[in-house]
Amino acid sequence: MKKIAVLLIITFALLTTCKKDVYNPDICFQENVLPIFVSNCSMGDCHNSQHHKEGLDLTNYDGIMKGVKANHPMLSKVYTTIRGNNPSMPTGGIPKLGTREVNIIKTWINMGAPNSSNCKGCDTTQFAFNARIKPLMDNWCVGCHSATNSGGGYDLSSYNGVVASVTANRLLGTLQHTAGYSPMPKNTSPLSDCDITAVRKWIEAGHPNN
Repeated sequence: MKKIAVLLIITFALLTTCKKDVYNPDICFQENVLPIFVSNCSMGDCHNSQHHKEGLDLTNYDGIMKGVKANHPMLSKVYTTIRGNNPSMPTGGIPKLGTREVNIIKTWINMGAPNSSNCKGCDTTQFAFNARIKPLMDNWCVGCHSATNSGGGYDLSSYNGVVASVTANRLLGTLQHTAGYSPMPKNTSPLSDCDITAVRKWIEAGHPNN
């Protein structure tokens, strides 16, 4: 009886461990997963619509799914190449993904890799820099615009850097993909209307450091 009880406990523990990343309502493809691939994997001659390195265009859902087996992260190329202490991706001097980013991708795949968007609804009344604007910059822009890689001359990893792009009248135009501006994020669609509205309201409020 003791052996059976121990086996049951071990089985339950294994099942619990395997399912701990199966569902997370806060993880949404458009807002959480796609930015990781766009800002870390699609630059230069890597995984974009012009250069399908290793046959993958990681700037859109259909392209990403060519490297995904839904519900099975360990059978998904886009996950197995970024995990571990010495991942093979990203390359080209781009730092390896952090634990948070790797876990987001793993959990999303475990959830069935849905093409989801606007999972939390759109609240444009909240546009504080630290709670709303900086996370947008971190998700979508810092892969190319950081202190060590200031693409276009802008470091969007800090408040002062973001404000510099605002005072140069560049940030909103690039995010809206307005004619005459270099569209950002690069190689993919503009941010959602909700996110762009939040950025616009923050700028109109005097871009406070709040």
